[in-house]
Amino acid sequence: MRGGAALAVALLLAACSGSDPQPGASPHTPSLESAAIERGIVRDPRASDVTGLYARDTDRLCVVPDGTAYRVGAFVDYGDKVSCTGRGTAARSGSTLAIELKGKGGEACSFDAKFDGDRITFPANVPDACAKLCGPRASFAALEVERLSESAAEAEALRSAEGVRLCGS
Repeated sequence: MRGGAALAVALLLAACSGSDPQPGASPHTPSLESAAIERGIVRDPRASDVTGLYARDTDRLCVVPDGTAYRVGAFVDYGDKVSCTGRGTAARSGSTLAIELKGKGGEACSFDAKFDGDRITFPANVPDACAKLCGPRASFAALEVERLSESAAEAEALRSAEGVRLCGS
């Protein structure tokens, strides 16, 4: 029995020890996200143009090219006149959009949003200045919208509740 136990321990240690990698295996396994991008399951944000119309429920965001940057407009509507509206600009660096939104009275707020190729997500904590673009109990915080269209013309047609074109020139 003693020899059998020693053999079992030796087999267990051999199974747990590092062995030579399988043929074709890389010592640096790609991340799940990069593997999904490589297989075409997820859009590569670096190869995607951010231009388009984005939405989720009653929230809307438009992005259109403007020289080397973008014009953006965002509208969040909770109903009963509880909403946020802002127009401004964005500069893109990889998957980050540096957004500056302005309101009716010249109020402005700036923050970085994330772009993953199909979705734009605002940070969970936007600067206090963004509250000036919103009514009571409304916020741009954690706004997450998905692409509806890649058309600049459709994005330019987006209007606020007051009928103002949010991405129009």
